Amino acid sequence: MLFSYYQEEFIEAGCDEAGRGCLAGPVFAAAVILPRDFTHEQLTDSKQLCEEDRYELRKIIENKAIAYAVAQVDHDEIDRINILNASFLAMHKALDMLHIRPGFVLIDGNRFKKYQEVPHACIVKGDGKYFSIAAASILAKTYRDDFMKELAILHPEYDWCSNKGYPTIKHRNAVLRYGFSPYHRRTFRVTDPQLALELI
Repeated sequence: MLFSYYQEEFIEAGCDEAGRGCLAGPVFAAAVILPRDFTHEQLTDSKQLCEEDRYELRKIIENKAIAYAVAQVDHDEIDRINILNASFLAMHKALDMLHIRPGFVLIDGNRFKKYQEVPHACIVKGDGKYFSIAAASILAKTYRDDFMKELAILHPEYDWCSNKGYPTIKHRNAVLRYGFSPYHRRTFRVTDPQLALELI
């Protein structure tokens, strides 16, 4: 089949993003090219791993990868072009940063905007199926977590050190109480009609 042909014949890069569903901060994306024979029994979707394991695997990925890159698109650009397009842009930027041009790209999810003339395949839940996507998932997640921990020092009221910008009840309540920070995505809905909120 064509998919297998591309994997066998071309240098393959896996791509994934982190932070798409957040209320604040940038979306991050990573692109990773691993050796063809790379395996690791713990490497899987970053969301299935504890924080300690993610950071340990990041060291292994960065040491073993043939090439990797991490890129971001900030909250202002997300508001301007929408989060889906911002996710594609972040992945394109990460691919641009690779010092080796891939001949084939594996994307986590079901949609992607074509990168130059490079063929690609979208794989639903691909971060649990392909090592290169799982590796990209871990890099995107850990680099974004590091970024949000730095922002949390400036704005401890939003609990970003714990929630990393995701819409927890505590985060939503903090926005209702303190208003938006300079890093919030203004086009995202803070209040959820399905969720009963109580101010702390």
